Amino acid sequence: MFDLNKIELDARELEHPKPLELAMKALRELDEKSYFYMIHRKNPIPLLDLASEQHYQILNKEDSQGNWHILICKNPNIDLSELVNNDV
Repeated sequence: MFDLNKIELDARELEHPKPLELAMKALRELDEKSYFYMIHRKNPIPLLDLASEQHYQILNKEDSQGNWHILICKNPNIDLSELVNNDV
């Protein structure tokens, strides 16, 4: 696998609507060799819906502390499940 650029956002302390605004900005910056990684205190359904509508690949996973780890990319050849294990 090629080297990937990770665009990261820790949104656990941010108030609505800042996480969604920052995440949408990050998604616009994604290319075929990058992915977006966000950690959030809840599952960001509006973000996931928007990303899905734009045909992004999405993986979301809750850890044992109740934090959500969200990975999003454009490239369908990127295995997000491998990347989430590195981050969670």
